[in-house]
Amino acid sequence: MTKVMLSLHVLAAIVAVGSITVAASMFPRYALQASRAEDPDGRAAAIAGLLHRICRGYAVAGLAVPAFGFATGALLGVLTDAWLIASLALTVIAAAILAMAILPGQQRLLASARDVAAGGDPRPVATRLTMLTGIFNLLWAVVVILMIVRPDSTTGA
Repeated sequence: MTKVMLSLHVLAAIVAVGSITVAASMFPRYALQASRAEDPDGRAAAIAGLLHRICRGYAVAGLAVPAFGFATGALLGVLTDAWLIASLALTVIAAAILAMAILPGQQRLLASARDVAAGGDPRPVATRLTMLTGIFNLLWAVVVILMIVRPDSTTGA
C-alpha cells in the first residue's frame, strides 16, 4: 500500500505542480503581449487566458499532492520527521503564494489586457508576478530535494 500511495503522491506532484510551474512561468509573457498592440488578432490574450485556467484548475487538483503525501508519511511512520515537517511548511507557503498572489496577479494582468484603452503600465504587475512565480517554483524544487534527500531519515535513502 505504501508504494501505491507514494506513486500516487509523485504522479499528482508531477501532473499538478508541474503543470502549474510551466503555465505560471509562461503566463507573464503572453499577458504582456496581450496588453500591447503586439496582439492584433487576440492570440496572446487567448493563450494567457488558457494558461491562467490551467493554473487555476491544477491548483485545485494539486490538493491531492499533500493528501497523498500525508497518507504516505503515515504509512511510513515519518509524520514527525523534520524533513517532512519542513516540506509541509514549504508546501503551505507555496500554496499561499499561488492562491493569494499568483492567481490574483494573473487575473489583474488579464483584466488590463482586456482594457488596453484604460492605459497604465502592466509591466510592474508582470515583473512582480514573474518574481513570485520564480519563488513558487523554487519552493517546490526545495520540497523535491527534501523528499529525495530526507535529512536524518530513519527510512533510508
